[in-house]
Amino acid sequence: MNNRKLLIDESDKIFEILDELKEILNLNIQKISKKDFNQLNLDETDNYLVLTRNEKQKFPNQLVFNDFPVKLEKLLETINVQLLKQKFNKQSNISVGPYFININSREMTLNDVKLKLTEKEINTILYLSKNNKSTSIDELQKEVWSYQLKLETHTVETHIHRLRKKIKETFNDSVFIKSNKDGYQIN
Repeated sequence: MNNRKLLIDESDKIFEILDELKEILNLNIQKISKKDFNQLNLDETDNYLVLTRNEKQKFPNQLVFNDFPVKLEKLLETINVQLLKQKFNKQSNISVGPYFININSREMTLNDVKLKLTEKEINTILYLSKNNKSTSIDELQKEVWSYQLKLETHTVETHIHRLRKKIKETFNDSVFIKSNKDGYQIN
């Protein structure tokens, strides 16, 4: 059984139908009462979807269905689309130190201040952030730029210089990317 939850509010019939299909749907389906709703402590990072007739204020992941009757195929399609959107959004926002990087919009954010980045800049930051040690220029050339090793170029140094400058100008952070004798590292 999948860890994705479909919480159904205000619809016993839909719960009964979807509960019969839960093996096929690969969802954990739960019927939720008003009392249960008030006790739920879910946020955007939880893997759930609330199916309800009326919008609930404290739940960001909800699908409001108030146009009944509805065809089962349409309901299942809408549920799947919503779950895919959630997964896509969840995977696109990555935390790197105090910053958030949205891969879809190619933006780096800190306290509502946004900086537009190029795809190479994002790839460089993400590659550096997954290592807890310094990353050599040769490794960055190979892994981020797909260049051959020992190629005489200053592409990495130039890109990192420009990236550091953008980050310093936007966030006043001159130590986000550190350099040392072994290469570069996210601070």
